[in-house]
Amino acid sequence: MDKLQQNFIRIRKLLDITFFRILFFIVLGIILVGAIYNNVKPEKLELSLFSVAENTIRSPATVEDKESTENKRKEAINQVQPVYALKNEYTQNRVDLISSIFQSAIEVNNEIEEDKRKQEEKASEETITIKEPSDSDKESQLKAKLTSSVSKDLSNQVFTALIHADNDELAIAKDLTVTAISNVMTKRISADEVENAKKRVEEELKYTTLNDELKLAAIELGRYAVIQNEFYDPNATEELRQQAAEKVEPVKILQGQIIAEEGELINQDIFRQLKLVGLINNNHSYKPLIGLIVLITISLSAIYYYFHQMKSLPEKRQTALLLYGIIFILSIFIMKIISILQVFSFEGIGYIFPAAMSGMLIKILIDEKLAIFMSILLAVCGSILFNEGITGTLNFSVGIYILFSSIAAILFLNSQNRRSKIFQSGSFAAMINVFTIGALMLLPNGQYSGMEYGYYLITALVSGISSAVLTVGLLPFFEASFGILSSIRLIELSNPNHPLLRKILMEAPGTYHHSVMVANLAESACEAIGANGLLARVGSYYHDIGKTKRPNFFIENQINHDNPHDRLPPDKSAHIIIAHVIDGAAILKKYHMPKEIIDIAEQHHGTTLLKFFYHRALQSESDCKEDQFRYPGPKAQTKESAIVGIADSVEAAVRSLSQPTPEVIESLVKKIVAERLEDGQLNECDITMREIETVSHALCETLKGIFHSRIEYPELTNTKQVKQA
Repeated sequence: MDKLQQNFIRIRKLLDITFFRILFFIVLGIILVGAIYNNVKPEKLELSLFSVAENTIRSPATVEDKESTENKRKEAINQVQPVYALKNEYTQNRVDLISSIFQSAIEVNNEIEEDKRKQEEKASEETITIKEPSDSDKESQLKAKLTSSVSKDLSNQVFTALIHADNDELAIAKDLTVTAISNVMTKRISADEVENAKKRVEEELKYTTLNDELKLAAIELGRYAVIQNEFYDPNATEELRQQAAEKVEPVKILQGQIIAEEGELINQDIFRQLKLVGLINNNHSYKPLIGLIVLITISLSAIYYYFHQMKSLPEKRQTALLLYGIIFILSIFIMKIISILQVFSFEGIGYIFPAAMSGMLIKILIDEKLAIFMSILLAVCGSILFNEGITGTLNFSVGIYILFSSIAAILFLNSQNRRSKIFQSGSFAAMINVFTIGALMLLPNGQYSGMEYGYYLITALVSGISSAVLTVGLLPFFEASFGILSSIRLIELSNPNHPLLRKILMEAPGTYHHSVMVANLAESACEAIGANGLLARVGSYYHDIGKTKRPNFFIENQINHDNPHDRLPPDKSAHIIIAHVIDGAAILKKYHMPKEIIDIAEQHHGTTLLKFFYHRALQSESDCKEDQFRYPGPKAQTKESAIVGIADSVEAAVRSLSQPTPEVIESLVKKIVAERLEDGQLNECDITMREIETVSHALCETLKGIFHSRIEYPELTNTKQVKQA
């Protein structure tokens, strides 16, 4: 693992160079193109005219079929009826026609009722089931009473509305429709006024009290009944034909539309459509490649810009970039492996992809904003990779599913979590997966069997649970390889059952109590300025681990014991006290503790002077050197180390006070902070004077809460004294 970590460190350092950083994104782009291109590459079929399709062939794109459009326009023109001179008998004929349609519907209702009555009579004599005719049967029965031309000219919605209405409703609709037709057709209707006449019928029927379905049917019947009643006009007829042609919508072969079923003969029309959509003699395969490169370039450019403007240390930024790239490539690799299974016709296999894994890893190891961006990017890639064998198409359902699943897990995770929280997030993502798949299945009003619902439910649960399992499994690898100290790792280190914390508690209980007090102070101060309070707390727990080597030489552990420093020369005592920093760092390194914790242990004293022993030495030896009584350092490099050092000194100083009043505490805190500033102990970290002031205030408030004055009860004391007397 150490060798692997060293390799990662070398790569990380290279990423600080612009050339290698750009090269890293180019490699990332090449990997993405290689993984996705097969899913957008135009399919080329080795088919000839009058051959048989070995598989079902779908259109890879939406293309207008101009030849079919033109044929459809010709059909529309041919269907336009000529305009004749005024024929008064037309009005009565059209009224009779509409009346007969309504009457036929009434007759169908009567026949159905009569048939039902006969079945009921028969059912009373025999044990039989009364059969209700279906809507299609009713429509067929109604159409049988009408001419084929009427059945053809009217839409199915008209017949559906008529068979759904009862006789009273039909009678009312008939009267209203016939009246409207008579009112309109008693007037002269020229060729160019036919549409206006139809609109007048529509307007007259629009505001009737009929239900919506029957009203629409009455309007269509009324419009159908109104015809030209003037002599033939060639110009008007041609105009109507032109209008009919313009109303024809372009015929399009839609993306995903079946062109040829498996085993179907490739006739001339199918062969023409295959050529039209580019599946035969395709010479334009470079277009999808260009589109894919542009899409990937946009995505990777956004990532590059995000890391370029990231305000953090270069080392941290490089680590985050390398981590992001590895997790992204890993996710694409898993996605690609799952997408290959589509060749076995596993419908909906994309839903098994552990969509929440990458989002949780990025949030834990880097930050939430980048995790959400990862979710969006994976959703786009998933919609391309899981296109169910239709090259060039986008599976928006899987894209939405991946996006919702990942964001749900990201939002469920908190900034400070235990590893068990990852499993809770995975379970929450699984629940969101179930609801998302359910919604996606219901939206298109699809018809699914119970087996299919069960299959999709299992894929949703597997996706969420596997995301949690993979996250927990990969997290230690990334933490160890990249030296990352995540919030989850910090919480684990803060467990009182950790061997080192138990070592402090058993061997130096006073130091343990002191460390807990320092942790409370440091955490509140860090959170006040936006620093990592959890890191400060855990670092405080371990900052004095070196005192366990010689616990009795530190005053907090000298309970009912003589002070051994009274028998030692000042330089020897100073050496023992200073050694606890060196010993602590050695112990922490032995236990492979995170670098940030070791840094706090090494830096919390900086290069401060042991004034007590230095002054004692001056009294006995005037030429002693000050450097011998200073900690070796280094000085605090981070805000957390600086605050832990200040909190350590403040806690020890306030604990030594006999009466720690608020005024005394404030004065002491300001004095200690001022001494640190004057001694240059805060010169090497990026803490500002404003933040130092905020830290001082936070320390004072916390200390006042810890060392608050106790309330005396004189009445209770006096009573007790009287009883004792």
